[in-house]
Amino acid sequence: MSSVETLERTEVDGFDPLPRVATPSERALSTWIAHSLIQCKRLLLVWARDPATTIQTLIYPALTLVMFWIVLDSPISSATGRPAVYGTVPMITLVAAMSGAVVSALGFKAEKYTGLLSRFWTMPTHRAAGLTGRLMAEAIRVLVTTLLVIMVGFVLGFRFDQGPLAALALIGIPVLFGVGFAVFVTALATMSEGVMLVSSIGLINTLLMFFNTGFVPVFAYPPWLQSTVENQPMSCAIDAMHGLSYGGPVAEPLLKTVAWIFGIVAAFAYPAIRGYRRAAETGA
Repeated sequence: MSSVETLERTEVDGFDPLPRVATPSERALSTWIAHSLIQCKRLLLVWARDPATTIQTLIYPALTLVMFWIVLDSPISSATGRPAVYGTVPMITLVAAMSGAVVSALGFKAEKYTGLLSRFWTMPTHRAAGLTGRLMAEAIRVLVTTLLVIMVGFVLGFRFDQGPLAALALIGIPVLFGVGFAVFVTALATMSEGVMLVSSIGLINTLLMFFNTGFVPVFAYPPWLQSTVENQPMSCAIDAMHGLSYGGPVAEPLLKTVAWIFGIVAAFAYPAIRGYRRAAETGA
């Protein structure tokens, strides 16, 4: 049959010579998952090919743990009566999760200024895939960093003394913590410039890093500061991870950690979603 005859038959008989392929809606759940995975893979490839990101998220945390062990392990262990590595390993995993979120936020700013977010927004993709794909990539990045830090910690004496299930729960805490912090940083990134973002997050990271129970137990701090140190989000997560590895209370610090994470997500999810959409639609 010639092309002319096919066209005439299509117009007259309603015959369609080409098969129709059913495609899911852009708002379908399957589309959201598929497009989120694509965005996640894209970000992971971008980070893997960037030496600065690799250094910040992998090499720097491992070297920091080694330096803390060399300088502080013996004095802290002698003063507290417990191996310091069981506090520094959890602390470094959390610090790495927060520091990596800043790198991701700066990448988000760059994509906004170059117009990449706007180009994605005009394509037939699920509107939420960009943000959820970014959070998925964050979770994978934190997981890889956590495993690397724990591997280095094993060389320095860190062990899972409470069994395999406790080990899995311990690994999951930094991942959840990192995702919650990424929501906070994403919301902040949509409202501030790059320099202000780095300065603000750097100040928060420094305060949380030096006033927590990862270095020394809470009783080593001044009495007027002990309650604040004990209940800040990093201390709750560190205490839970300490209990899941070395031993000690787990339920209370774990519940506090989950409460902090859900509280952060509940407070900053809407600003992050709204800011992400505004950045994609207008580039502002």
